[in-house]
Amino acid sequence: MSHPSLSMPVDVNQIMQMLPHRYPFLLVDRVIDIEPNVKLRALKNVSFNEPYFQGHFPGQPVMPGVLIIEAMAQASGLLTQLSQDPPGLKQTLFYLVKVDNARFTKPVVPGDQLILESRLKRMLRRMGMYECSAYVDGVEVASADVLCAEPSA
Repeated sequence: MSHPSLSMPVDVNQIMQMLPHRYPFLLVDRVIDIEPNVKLRALKNVSFNEPYFQGHFPGQPVMPGVLIIEAMAQASGLLTQLSQDPPGLKQTLFYLVKVDNARFTKPVVPGDQLILESRLKRMLRRMGMYECSAYVDGVEVASADVLCAEPSA
């Protein structure tokens, strides 16, 4: 179920209004679906011309796991932003402050479409705890619990 004032999908131009990240570090291309304050699904198209593939690894390009975690954290930030009424009204900067239970079960390679899922576990004061997973072709390739926090004033 989408936010009443939000139309799906949310494209990269709308995403850039809510996240401070820019190329080459904006790792979410589109929001596919959202249930406000509950869960979000987004996608990242993994392209061979991503700058990290030049050195990770020459001849056998693999998306770095830390960037998959970053993509899941960005999806979590979008869940928070898009759950506001109206969506994205208050552009609050959240930092990734903790990662637990990170698992990588299959390499992500050029040509893959990474589906990012973030589920809000709880929001405490100015911190959000999220349960995240990443999939390629319906198969889980990574998962982690992330904690994002608004910097103190």
